[in-house]
Amino acid sequence: MAKKHEGCAVGIDLGTTYSCVAIWLDEHNRVEIIHNDQGNRTTPSVVAFTHDQRLIGDAAKNQAATNAQNTVFDAKRLIGRKFSDSIVQKDMMLWPFKVNAGVNDKPVITLKYKGEEKQYFAEEISSMILTKMKDIAEAYTGSPVKNAVVTVPAYFNDSQRKATIDAGSIAGLNVIRIINEPTAAAIAYGLDKRSDGKRNIFVFDLGGGTFDVSILSIKGDVFEVKATAGNTHLGGEDFDNRMLNYFVEEFKKKNNVDISGNPKSLRRLRTACERAKRTLSFAFATTVEVDSLCMGIDFSSSITRAKFEEINMDFFNDCMAIVDSCLRDSKICKSDIDDVVLVGGSSRIPKVQDLLLEFFKGKELFMRINPDEAVAYGAAVHAAILSEGFKNVPNLVLQDVTPLSLGIGTGKDVNNVMSVVIPRNTTIPVKKTQIYHTSDCSDALINVYEGERARAPDNNLLGSFVLSCRPNAPRGTPLEVCFSINENGILTVYAKEISTGNTNEITITNDKERLSRFEIQRKIEEAEKYHEEDVKFLKAAKVMSALDSCVYNMKNALKKKDVNLILSPQEIEKIKNAITFAMNLLDKNNQQEEIDVIEGHLNELESMLKPLIAKTNNFIFL
Repeated sequence: MAKKHEGCAVGIDLGTTYSCVAIWLDEHNRVEIIHNDQGNRTTPSVVAFTHDQRLIGDAAKNQAATNAQNTVFDAKRLIGRKFSDSIVQKDMMLWPFKVNAGVNDKPVITLKYKGEEKQYFAEEISSMILTKMKDIAEAYTGSPVKNAVVTVPAYFNDSQRKATIDAGSIAGLNVIRIINEPTAAAIAYGLDKRSDGKRNIFVFDLGGGTFDVSILSIKGDVFEVKATAGNTHLGGEDFDNRMLNYFVEEFKKKNNVDISGNPKSLRRLRTACERAKRTLSFAFATTVEVDSLCMGIDFSSSITRAKFEEINMDFFNDCMAIVDSCLRDSKICKSDIDDVVLVGGSSRIPKVQDLLLEFFKGKELFMRINPDEAVAYGAAVHAAILSEGFKNVPNLVLQDVTPLSLGIGTGKDVNNVMSVVIPRNTTIPVKKTQIYHTSDCSDALINVYEGERARAPDNNLLGSFVLSCRPNAPRGTPLEVCFSINENGILTVYAKEISTGNTNEITITNDKERLSRFEIQRKIEEAEKYHEEDVKFLKAAKVMSALDSCVYNMKNALKKKDVNLILSPQEIEKIKNAITFAMNLLDKNNQQEEIDVIEGHLNELESMLKPLIAKTNNFIFL
């Protein structure tokens, strides 16, 4: 049973380009999307700093062209990432504000505020947007708002989720739950679709900066996620950037003037491009005009829907590849999908809808919920479920999943296998424990990975920690390793050395880039493409591990004090030569020799080991 929280609770969609806040109205048995002080139901995720004030939302966006270098947007694309991240480096070329490397390679946004240079982390900028959402809610309710359910992309990693919770704390909010955006949208869809029958829905969520798809089964009050996929760096901002680059080149050709280093000109042209993108969702052509764009030169050009589709076609194809991947993971046929639900402002793009219609063989797309508000709507319902004082809120049960397999690397150079503890698309929250054994007498290094490849280094390293073992403990000492994912999708790994009770744990909080721009899809495809290679590697690793153990046991047998009385010098020399040859094979790291050669030598060693064990009398095989 989920813990109930006291006080007013809201749902917040903290978006890359726009944010939205909603609340469950118990007396009306419905959700209210709360409008801001400008009368708008969504608020730009923009923060600006001037010589005398800080602006958030519409006011910040409206002055962006005249104060570009001190106006921050896209903070969601920075949160939980490293400065050296290739994605951050690429985005920096498009941002008018400065981003520098802070402590531990954490990106820091540098601005001028009240005449002084200030530095802010992405969490701080996000907290300012959350503060604005909190203020909007409090103005509507007339009472303090303490608790909130905040949504994140399904593929946000642990660092990004924790950073979002931190942003809420800075804003004075108790983030009672982090919920995945497509899951929240499914609640908005399914609230009126609940029945005894089962419905399979496909949620396509293409927003301003992120893209997620999820397949859910809804039966009564139970919402079960079957599979999820996505890209945390794909959305409307990328389409705007393509159009912006297209017109920057056109302006350069026509006027021999390069505006790529002019923040003010780029901001004004970007705004015009965003407006044109929206227009092209219902018109076949539009005009982009900016007076005195640069050096007093006016800019006017036209763009057709066909041209917009052409310059963004690779992004659209990326979307459809992720759709296909998610459907295959769910093991649900296209024909068994009851509704394809469109969420996110960019889902309005006609080409995106055409590709979906083609993929689902003409199945009508479900567009009867507001794509800009659906995520906040679902978050508000979940906030009410988790809070006290609401009587009429539906008692929904959410069963979300983890998108990638999680496990540890077992062994060292000779046997670096990815041992999966929690397979991908496992329902969360979840807790699973496995027993491992040490490969030598030293302390145990626990490397935590996510991914689908058989070899651990081919996956994404999330974090590491060392578990202290008993001094001079024998090889094969048992360790208990426990993986736990909570309701917010945050992973904790706990390890225990059973004989001593020594423990250590790690909550994954590293700022490493998770897997972006199709990397997750690429890893899954690699797992399929290189399946034969992975099978071969696993077989080789198993044989090498067995060979390593056999060598270890034979060495121990030769150390017995009476071995010279049991074996002749010739027998001892033969065994030593076999051990030396085996160690040379192990040193080659199982890549230089054919598996048949290794297996053959293993069989030869084992044939020596059996009589050796018998002769040394009561030798314990460890």
